[in-house]
Amino acid sequence: MAEDGAVTLYNNTAITDPKQNSFSIKVGLAQMLRGGAILEVSTPIQAKIAEEAGASQILERVGVDYIDESEVLALADEEHFINKHNFRSPFVCGCKNLGEASVMGEIRILNNMDEDEVFAFSKKIAAPYDLVAQTKQMGRLPVVHFAAGGIVTPADAALMMQLGCDGVFLGSEVFDNCSNPYKRVRGIVEAVRHYNDPHVLVENSCGLVEEMAGLNNLFCRY
Repeated sequence: MAEDGAVTLYNNTAITDPKQNSFSIKVGLAQMLRGGAILEVSTPIQAKIAEEAGASQILERVGVDYIDESEVLALADEEHFINKHNFRSPFVCGCKNLGEASVMGEIRILNNMDEDEVFAFSKKIAAPYDLVAQTKQMGRLPVVHFAAGGIVTPADAALMMQLGCDGVFLGSEVFDNCSNPYKRVRGIVEAVRHYNDPHVLVENSCGLVEEMAGLNNLFCRY
């Protein structure tokens, strides 16, 4: 768990009291899914296909492992969001536009601040100083970043990983209008694992006729 750029413990402290270190537990759980494909399923058959294909399935009889907070909640209230510290389960929070995803611009500004400026900045945004300092040190938010939406081919997944994502979320649409959903899901999982290997990408893209139909039509037109 000591990979470069990975966050396993908050502020480099050991997890001794789960109630006081819930953030560490949440981030540590998310780290287990880095480099994986998380698949949304709606039927037992889809769950079986996902498991056999190697997707990062977390299935428990009771309770949930992640809470998906819809990004459209901001349309109703832009100020008052759910207090995540009141929950032991991690939250998945999405961005619905580039404006919400532009936090990297602020992080680049943070990287040029000295220690006193970082302290003042943390007070300005009402964030824990240790968390802001850790963000400055890493050059990114100390949480895992997953890509979601419209990922239906191995090429889609590989591109997201090459752009710096830690993993991908696959919607249940990967099962739609597909004669061999196992091959499609397996190809995407392999693309996430070997996103910098063009030979693996080509091998796992071959035979995915339905997914490439739009591209084939485009080539025929031109």
